[in-house]
Amino acid sequence: MKHIWKMYIKAPLIKKVTIALILGVTTGLVFGENASVLSPFGDLLMNLLQFIIVPLIFFTLIVGVNQTTASNLGRMGGKVFGYYMLTSAFAITVGIAVASLFNPGEGTTLTGTENMEVPENPGIVEVLLSIVPDNIVSGFAEMNLLGIIFTALAFGIALSLMRSSTELSDMGDRIYRMFDGLNELTLIVMKAILHYVPIGVFAILANIVGSQGADTLLSLGNFILVLYVAIFVHLGLYILLMVLTKIDLGGFFREARTPMITAFVTQSSTGVLPLTLNAAKNMGLKKSLYGFSLPLGATMNMDGAAIRIAVSTVFAANVIGEPLSMIAILQVVLIGTLVSVGTAGVPGAGIVMIATVFSQLGLPMEAVALLAAVDVLIGMGATALNVTGDLVGTSVINKTEKEKDIS
Repeated sequence: MKHIWKMYIKAPLIKKVTIALILGVTTGLVFGENASVLSPFGDLLMNLLQFIIVPLIFFTLIVGVNQTTASNLGRMGGKVFGYYMLTSAFAITVGIAVASLFNPGEGTTLTGTENMEVPENPGIVEVLLSIVPDNIVSGFAEMNLLGIIFTALAFGIALSLMRSSTELSDMGDRIYRMFDGLNELTLIVMKAILHYVPIGVFAILANIVGSQGADTLLSLGNFILVLYVAIFVHLGLYILLMVLTKIDLGGFFREARTPMITAFVTQSSTGVLPLTLNAAKNMGLKKSLYGFSLPLGATMNMDGAAIRIAVSTVFAANVIGEPLSMIAILQVVLIGTLVSVGTAGVPGAGIVMIATVFSQLGLPMEAVALLAAVDVLIGMGATALNVTGDLVGTSVINKTEKEKDIS
């Protein structure tokens, strides 16, 4: 038994996750809904990942801020925000273009039995105000990522000023060493959690496959197919961007594949954030960059969700027999981009975004209820693309920062 455990510990994480995927799908198909007995093991994985997120973001960002200057941090922040906004808008454009080519929803009719209430979606003003928590403790307890990032930046910059001052430099260095030690301690805990990831992935996937079954997949197969075509088109654009910036694709995907696969299974950009940060660390990216770009991306960079909004909108328009006009398409791009900013990277958040866009465009909420039936299946691909986009953007910006360092 000890020999088997040692083999498991030493095996590469990606190999263990791949085996977990195969076993999860097989178990779900064989046992069907009975596979739900494994769901507590999947819940445990999500709890462990959520457990490590706050200290990982907080300590990584404070240490990262103290490894660069305020001007460099501001420059990188501008690049990150610009990248996230542009790629979100571009993702919606890709989604509309692909969906308009294949026209999902044609021939589909609403029976009138579908029912869906419009969920609440926080407005842009509310999202911006949430960046500054009114209570530090509640901000951490509620896992307000934007608030945690703001807090870490505020204290990180203050610590940097202490270390550069004449009177407080010694005290600042001692505090920095404490945070650096806490950051290393957090990484040790995360390494232990990584050993459980394959078990959790197996349980989650077995439960998903067992509960969804083939009938759900076939009922909206055309919509699902179109969405995944759009996702792969956008992934191709990521690859092109990395080629143009001379990023090693092999090295990138070797490290990115674990958070990508885990995001696909768990459908949570926020939940896999520890794995995404670990991948960025293994890629050799700047801690001062990925320490805030990845947590920020898990909150506001939703390329997969943006594609999902676009394809869903075309689907709903085709269902009611009213194809989107050019004005409506422009509205989808604008509203979809704004709605995707600040939407939580958790399972089910996509339905909130879709319902919000539908209500703005006057599309039937019954179509949202129809799409909710395959929410899990489409959310998997969308989340994987979200996480990939965060890592691609961080890698590209890191490349430009390296060139600036050389020059």
